[in-house]
Amino acid sequence: MRKNNLTARCHDHRNANMSGEEKQEAEFLQWDALPVQLIQELQEHNAEELLHKMENILGFTNHQTCIREAVLLQYYLSGFWWAKDTKFSPTQISFTMAVLHLLLENLREKQMSSVDNMVVFMKAMTAACHCASSEEDGTSLLNNDEAKALICYVAKSLILKYKLYELLFMKSTEEHLTGMERTIQRFGCQDAHTSLEESISTYFYFK
Repeated sequence: MRKNNLTARCHDHRNANMSGEEKQEAEFLQWDALPVQLIQELQEHNAEELLHKMENILGFTNHQTCIREAVLLQYYLSGFWWAKDTKFSPTQISFTMAVLHLLLENLREKQMSSVDNMVVFMKAMTAACHCASSEEDGTSLLNNDEAKALICYVAKSLILKYKLYELLFMKSTEEHLTGMERTIQRFGCQDAHTSLEESISTYFYFK
């Protein structure tokens, strides 16, 4: 995602009384995320409109011809739509999108293994379950059921497909997929104008 579009930050009003472990958890809440106001606007769009909006946000202008862009666009679109259907609040959707982005960047930029990436994810989830969704609201960003739902979604959408995403980010993947040549054999008469009756047996012809 473009950094200039990912500016929302989470603040924990308990900073003064935090233990060392809590401060470590809070670090995972300093994510780059879609602003809540933008999330609210995106929630009003239908599927087609959301597709075009996401194209602009992500800068994916070649997704119709580029396999990598098409897969990544679907990755973010599916995540947003899932969070919306799950009835997440705009702040929770912002967190969901930020987490999806973080895990993907860990895979792409750091070549992080699925196990190490899951450790990062679980730390972020622990932090979300301890952080207030706003300074005015004392409730945590995610309750237990919401956290479990997000963990299941990430497991199905990314972790179980981790090897495929690793292949997607290989430098030569796009060139390999689009540059492959295949020889296809087809059955047919050497002479395109050969009549149909010449290609069947006389037994069936005179039957």
